[in-house]
Amino acid sequence: MTTSPVLASLSDIVADLSRALPPEARFQRLLEALMAGFPCDAAALLQLDDDCLVPRAVKGLSRDALGRRFRLDEQPRLKEILHSRGPVRFPADSGLPDPYDGLVDAPDGHIYVHDCLGAPLHVDGRAWGVLTLDALAPGRFAELDLELFEAYVSVAAASIRAADVIDSLEVELEHRQHVQESWLAAEPEQPLIGESPAMRRLMREADVVARADVPVLIQGETGVGKELVARHIHRHSPRASQPMIHVNCAALPEAIAESELFGHVKGAFSGATQDRAGKFELADQGTLLLDEVGELPLGIQAKLLRTLQSGELQRVGSDRAHHCDVRVVAATNRDLDEEVRARRFRADLFHRLNVYPLVVPPLRERGGDVSLLAGAFMQACERKLGLRGLRLSAAARQWLTRYEWPGNVRELEHAITRAVVRALSEGHSRSRVIELGPRHLGADPVGDGTAAAGAVAAELPDLTFAEAVDRFKRELVRSRLARHQGNAAAAARSLGLDRGNFYRLCKRLGLR
Repeated sequence: MTTSPVLASLSDIVADLSRALPPEARFQRLLEALMAGFPCDAAALLQLDDDCLVPRAVKGLSRDALGRRFRLDEQPRLKEILHSRGPVRFPADSGLPDPYDGLVDAPDGHIYVHDCLGAPLHVDGRAWGVLTLDALAPGRFAELDLELFEAYVSVAAASIRAADVIDSLEVELEHRQHVQESWLAAEPEQPLIGESPAMRRLMREADVVARADVPVLIQGETGVGKELVARHIHRHSPRASQPMIHVNCAALPEAIAESELFGHVKGAFSGATQDRAGKFELADQGTLLLDEVGELPLGIQAKLLRTLQSGELQRVGSDRAHHCDVRVVAATNRDLDEEVRARRFRADLFHRLNVYPLVVPPLRERGGDVSLLAGAFMQACERKLGLRGLRLSAAARQWLTRYEWPGNVRELEHAITRAVVRALSEGHSRSRVIELGPRHLGADPVGDGTAAAGAVAAELPDLTFAEAVDRFKRELVRSRLARHQGNAAAAARSLGLDRGNFYRLCKRLGLR
């Protein structure tokens, strides 16, 4: 007797219930079993988060779909599925827009969905999310056995319940381990997006340290998203209901830095026409983000240290002390260890800020996160510009993952925005799905390259790969500096690099 594909897939999911699988692996296996048992071109599992549905696993959709957030007020199909009592099918002639138009990986380039089926998922009596199936051919789900599909959905919900239990136990265990460590003794907001091991590790650490009322020092290259990490920590801390005040230390002139941080009284200096609270007082009971803290002048560093040690401050021109209860989160793209050795940053202040250090990884070390972030940025462009949909061509996706992104996440965001503007300037309709190619992203034309690679290799017979790459970078930087008559800022812009990263590159290559 032959077992049907549907029953075989149900059997696989039931077997997984007793296995301690990571949630992402469990969710992916759910979709693989679903597509093995039911005819479709794509499937997705989305979890409810406030008023959004967040993709947790996709199959048959481009990877950038994982970086998108589907707001219920913008997606009537998903909203109807979530609030239904059972499976919902949207035929080809449905007038409601399909959230996956342009996202299905179709070999023939077809980008519009023509049949859609979905079901709500409930765990412990509450709405957990939705499960969706999509087909490019009309009528694919017309004869589907809905009772069998509902049985699959019920088993899927049980599997998700198992994943939730495992995940909550792991989080609790990790929290208890961190609590025992010595450091604890002493708009809608943008979420952190990433599934790479480096980002998962960072998010776990950020979640744990958020609950501990200790200073945090966030380090990383320009453009990696240090401010996002700081805001994530504040949102998940006991101070979340209180203000978070942001100070860009690099933009503080030394003459007014003390007043900006600690406030002043009327008549303290020319132009001080009234009493003014500083950033510390404004952040009382909340969080103060000292962005680019490595740029603070040494004189201000001493006064900052005194406030951090005592919790008291004095406004400029006043003898009266003010007490403030502020959690400080500092961020910098500088190597503060090196700054301390060079006596440009106070060692005592560094140790006061560095109670718990977090390092945000550069984008080049985050692997497939590039696709997720690109999806999130494309969705933001869709909303801002009123576009039906955006998608990346296969060549564009390949280029995104090959490029090193020296400007990190900020550079990727700007590249996506420029690509959309370029596509619109070519006359693409806002009512159709727009496909972005490498030329929209500003990529150089890609040829075969075999002859050129052979010629370069012949010129560099005795160098290792790393040495050859460094030689190329060195010559390229020299060429750009010469073209711009030694203007480092202009050379950095021409290479698409942040000035700070450009200076560090020059130093590493021996050009400074």
